[in-house]
Amino acid sequence: MKKFIIISFVIALTSCSKSFLDRSSLTQLSVDNFWKNESDAVLAINGIYDVLQDRVLYSGNLNGTAGIPQYDCFSDNMFGGYKFEGPGNYMEANIDPSNGFFSQLWNSLYKGIGRANSFLENVEKIPATAITDARKKELRGQALFLRAMFYQHLAFYFEEAPLVLKVQTLPESYVTKNTYQELNAQVIKDLTEAIPLLPVTYPASQYGYATKGAALGILARTQLYNKDYQGVITTTDQLLTLGYTLNASYPQLFTEAGEFSKEIVFSVRFNQDISNNNELFSGTFLGAPRINTLPMPNLVNDYYCTDGKPITTSPLYRSATPKLNRDPRLLANVHFTGDIFLTDLNRAFTGNTATRFGQKKYIRTAASTSGIAVFSPGGQDFIVLRYADVLLMRAEALVELNQLTEATTLVNQVRARVSMPTVAAAEGTGLSQAAMRDVVRHERRVELAFEGLRFYDLKRWGAMQQAFTAIAADRVAGYVATFRGAKSTSFPIPQTELNANNKLTQNAAWQ
Repeated sequence: MKKFIIISFVIALTSCSKSFLDRSSLTQLSVDNFWKNESDAVLAINGIYDVLQDRVLYSGNLNGTAGIPQYDCFSDNMFGGYKFEGPGNYMEANIDPSNGFFSQLWNSLYKGIGRANSFLENVEKIPATAITDARKKELRGQALFLRAMFYQHLAFYFEEAPLVLKVQTLPESYVTKNTYQELNAQVIKDLTEAIPLLPVTYPASQYGYATKGAALGILARTQLYNKDYQGVITTTDQLLTLGYTLNASYPQLFTEAGEFSKEIVFSVRFNQDISNNNELFSGTFLGAPRINTLPMPNLVNDYYCTDGKPITTSPLYRSATPKLNRDPRLLANVHFTGDIFLTDLNRAFTGNTATRFGQKKYIRTAASTSGIAVFSPGGQDFIVLRYADVLLMRAEALVELNQLTEATTLVNQVRARVSMPTVAAAEGTGLSQAAMRDVVRHERRVELAFEGLRFYDLKRWGAMQQAFTAIAADRVAGYVATFRGAKSTSFPIPQTELNANNKLTQNAAWQ
């Protein structure tokens, strides 16, 4: 089934609701009547997946604290028009460690870590007669994968945070923070251990659980961020043999019709009609496409014309009709004035947003067949990792190793899906390493826009300040982004955590 169903008593057994360090434990379980059989193990593993559906993680929001699907607002791709959600205030330097955005994200990540730690500690208690060794190993692989995902977010966004790998008692919960290097090493360790334990695929009824490809892909993402380019090549060597392919239709991939595509390596699953599961990243308003996630003009202008040339040089570009003759991905991702954005109401976008553009990718266009409105919780899966990203990660690593031939082939493969010209036809042959680097970085932007990865890319490339310059040049009314060095590339430890634990100190950039 699409939603991982969690029985209420399992949630009650697992600490989940308050701050990481101001209560007895994130992970204490009553084990007297649990961890008896395979069903208990499955319920517990589902409890970890359930955390991924938190609003501040992958459910996202329409009028509340931002989730990861909205993280392109931490970049030059989007404007977080509802600044109180987090990204808008962050970009305008109007935020501090006491802001609830940071504490909610922190708490959710540690909730997931706590549930994973509890599983890893207790699954061995299940008698061998009640679960096969192979099944136990597979479930252990999933818990390791999920813990790695949670710690990857902590390492990437907060940089320094406590590394907790066991169920804690109250005295044990007062801990110091660990370095980025220590968090990162644990992510790699968990993923490396998980990879041989996980299957390549599951039966259709179990679609959505972490696979070998998912663990390899998140490992490659970690390696790329750490500039371990040879590691990316070695890891993706395995991924390329697992049967993933590009979806024939780019627009379809980001709809419910595309949720079982062979392009998807890992997604967080939702089902609109099974329960109110809080999925709102695909929600929109009736008067305009999402006001809180607005495409920026500089992103729109960065999409090439169909001849593979920028709008500044292509003879196909017409400023009076800017959507004509453009990369098909632009039309799949962005609403222009006059586009119908609610098909059931035949309602056109009037350009009534701060940037004059609307988000189209992932966004619902009509009420569900059961009558659920477009602004109510929906059932769109969020793709955490897909094959096009894998190809472009590999291409980037190859460029940095100055192996340009295969990198060019990979970019061409991604472009061919949307019938865009090859690198040779558009940019020419015999490109330098620097020129090919620009090609790959451009391709990542236009292919992966609105998937929550732009901040990750800009930070990795050391290009965040340039992004702030591009934002300023767009002159969006009411939006004054202010670059603050390391404060614009990292999150602070929440003030609530510092107040609760005198062993914690604030991260350097935010002191």
